Amino acid sequence: MTIPVDVLAQQLLQLSAQDRARLLDQVISSLDADRERDARWNALATQRDAEADADPSVLVSGPEAIARVRASIG
Repeated sequence: MTIPVDVLAQQLLQLSAQDRARLLDQVISSLDADRERDARWNALATQRDAEADADPSVLVSGPEAIARVRASIG
């Protein structure tokens, strides 16, 4: 027997924030299971984190990054 989505949502919202977050992680993982892509993104993030640690001068503030992107596209 399936539970109507609205009933399920009401039940889920009664869970603690920690349990909802854990459940959300599981649901997202079930929808987006491209582990190879995720591994590449994680490797890139690790590389960039190491670059930032090695040379903090490569870091750019959020507003500056947005300004650069806007300038590059138009």
